[in-house]
Amino acid sequence: MNKPVFILNGPNLNRLGTREPEIYGHTTLAEIGTMCREAAGARPVEFRQSNREYEIVEWVHEAIDAPACGIIINPAAFTFTSIAILDALKMFPGPIIELHISNIHRREDIYQKSLVSRIATAVIAGLGPKGYATAVQAMNDLAEASKPG
Repeated sequence: MNKPVFILNGPNLNRLGTREPEIYGHTTLAEIGTMCREAAGARPVEFRQSNREYEIVEWVHEAIDAPACGIIINPAAFTFTSIAILDALKMFPGPIIELHISNIHRREDIYQKSLVSRIATAVIAGLGPKGYATAVQAMNDLAEASKPG
């Protein structure tokens, strides 16, 4: 049985499509969820968004217990502030892909120090909404590579 991939989205990403389209584009989070499910093929996808830090921490715990094949996380503003999410992710034994729609390294200083990058297996930034499909494909590859024999 295919283990699910958890795709977790942080605060304000529910506003994609209307929020700062010059930075984030016009694609909605629902459209991104559809892209992710298509890219995952037969692999189950748990696609979630919350503006609440504690809820994201609980979803990471759920991914640990499921167990998930991996976590793709766009922590949004929590990228730079949440030690709680960092600590939860540190407990996850599988691959973690940190994802950002914009290239955080080309943005203002406040957006350039990711806590999540310290433990992420890989980081994808600046590919726009299509970065999600790229992350799902990469996670499928990582999951296949880690299968025994």
